[in-house]
Amino acid sequence: MNDTGKLSIQALRTSLKPFAKPELGPAVWQIANTFLPYFGLWGLLIYLLKSAVPYYLVFPLFIPAALLLVRIFIIFHDCAHSSFFASHRANTILGYVSGFLTFTPFAYWQRTHLVHHGSYANLDKRGVGDLWTLTVNEYRALSPAKRLAYRLYRNPFVFLGVGPGYSFLVTQRFSHKGDGKRERFSIMLTNVAIVLLIALAGLTMGFRIYLMIQVPIMLIAGAVGVWLFYVQHQFEGVYWAHQDDWDPVKAALDGSSYYKLPKVLQWFTGNIGQHHVHHVLPRIPNYRLQESYDATPAMQTVPPLTLLKSMGSLKLNLWDEERHKLVSFASLSG
Repeated sequence: MNDTGKLSIQALRTSLKPFAKPELGPAVWQIANTFLPYFGLWGLLIYLLKSAVPYYLVFPLFIPAALLLVRIFIIFHDCAHSSFFASHRANTILGYVSGFLTFTPFAYWQRTHLVHHGSYANLDKRGVGDLWTLTVNEYRALSPAKRLAYRLYRNPFVFLGVGPGYSFLVTQRFSHKGDGKRERFSIMLTNVAIVLLIALAGLTMGFRIYLMIQVPIMLIAGAVGVWLFYVQHQFEGVYWAHQDDWDPVKAALDGSSYYKLPKVLQWFTGNIGQHHVHHVLPRIPNYRLQESYDATPAMQTVPPLTLLKSMGSLKLNLWDEERHKLVSFASLSG
């Protein structure tokens, strides 16, 4: 935990405010170095599959394509915060276009994500834009059937395997309780765009080749994206609190991880590993997160979560209110 007693969220935001200014040059360059290679890989994959190259030889190319789709989603995420461009209209247009490629309705996701920013690390505001997380007492109060459902949900093979596909391909196709006119419109427009993209694919490359490419890319990208979201707020030493005790500084610096990834993965994930910086000031575009981290000593006090260490987060399933920490299912038998 950080010594945050002398800090205020206003002071932290003030120190980061100079970096919350979108820059057209880096934004355009990021679009070019993300979208062009993504479409280039699609073209190469279509060519190889049409040339009857064995699928197992083609499959490795799905990994960089999926990572580029993750990077497109980070751009989408910035547009939802109106931080990628200075222009609100430009953010909205690029957000919708990125949403078509990631099968994610822009306004719908934007609303749930902004709710997440106002409720993360808060035990009394769970349930919107986050992963299902129960306290130990809540879990013990469940029926055996509901305990099994929760255990299945928290199983890595489910939330990283089945979960992303179900979320991106199924649940985001329909409106939900609390959606307004703008959110419902974004869902409808995204669904229409997806149908048109699939129809175009069928007329050009053929449905079989389209599915052979689209499905693995979506599933790999979805698993990476869900994993990133998971470890951003569920890790050893994370901070959670009830509303009366919730502290915005502790929530940002202790409730959000600094996921220090190898440089190549940091590039593909758009610096989103510096998530504590993002939660202090969400209006910082992803291409300025590293710069803002390097220039702000308070951000550097957060201990890094390494790739190896983050694997330990998989066994953390419940919040123990007595010990103020995430614990495993196995710990309940002790």
